[in-house]
Amino acid sequence: MSVTRLKRKDRRNKAVANNKVAAVKRLTLKPTIKKVSVEELKAQFA
Repeated sequence: MSVTRLKRKDRRNKAVANNKVAAVKRLTLKPTIKKVSVEELKAQFA
């Protein structure tokens, strides 16, 4: 007995998995903070 692969289903499963990984990466992506002025931040909250 040989095993046949369902290629369409396999592609869909991989696409679903890749989309989940991409969604997590998008959600965790944060821009790098550069040159933060502490005095300016204090002025905003004062």
